[in-house]
Amino acid sequence: METAAVLGGALSLAGGMIWLERRLLALWQDRLGPNRVGPFGLLQVAADLIKLLAKEDWVPPFADRTLFVLAPALTAVAALAALAVIPFAPGWGVADLDVGLLFFLGASALGVYGVLLGGWASRSKYALLGSLRVGAQVLSYEVFMGLSLLGVAALAGSFRMSDIVEAQKDGWFVLPQLPGFLVFLVAGIAETRRSPLDLPEAESELVAGFHAEYSGFKFALFFVGEYVGMATIASVAVTCFLGGWRGPLLPPAAWFFIKLAPLLALFILVRAALPRPRYDQLLRFGWTAMLPLALLNLAGAALWRAARA
Repeated sequence: METAAVLGGALSLAGGMIWLERRLLALWQDRLGPNRVGPFGLLQVAADLIKLLAKEDWVPPFADRTLFVLAPALTAVAALAALAVIPFAPGWGVADLDVGLLFFLGASALGVYGVLLGGWASRSKYALLGSLRVGAQVLSYEVFMGLSLLGVAALAGSFRMSDIVEAQKDGWFVLPQLPGFLVFLVAGIAETRRSPLDLPEAESELVAGFHAEYSGFKFALFFVGEYVGMATIASVAVTCFLGGWRGPLLPPAAWFFIKLAPLLALFILVRAALPRPRYDQLLRFGWTAMLPLALLNLAGAALWRAARA
């Protein structure tokens, strides 16, 4: 029951975020946005889905057919699996694992294999270059993301997501772990390949990168994986840094989604406001700025933990 609810909720949220992103981008760029299909353009996502499913499900004759078909499915499944360990309310989640934080990192890292396989199987130079960029970008920023979450685990004394939420009953971890929170958000944008860190699919350089040869349902799976991944990153940020479901008066699940909404809007605002850096600038920034900051944050958490012991 809970698994079906989380799966249905994640897919519905992904669809809702597509509509929200278009409306917010239009608002911030002083244009109308989708407003023709249904009230406030709410049915635009359904219209786009019908268009995608109606397209020819084409596989290039030069592609590796098996890997070409498996790659988008692996990306979507990895994104949904990472969401499984998020507790949305007390006792309400798919799996409350002792190693929930490590499971999230492992499942989210699996998504890069779908993108790599998609680029390799396409046998196109643009797709291959895009997938190689994904490999370097995601593997680099996965390190910083893991280090930023280790500080939270040190403060909570547990890798279980529900224990991390309970450990914040006297104050959210975003205050003592502010550098870790910022590192996690930047690494999350890089891992989900969201603009302005969408270098693996930069249209002006690589046409569409790793998914240049994809269309129809398989392209939609890559799309679902990206938006579910964005929701997962924001949910982990709420759980680990913003007190999870904790809050007064309102039901716990309501507090979770109240905290989740501004983070999702931030993902969209960053896309609207910031230019795309060069690829070498992104990697240099990671290893020369993000890594020292993440290590200093982890050292501070370790000292705080030792002082309390």
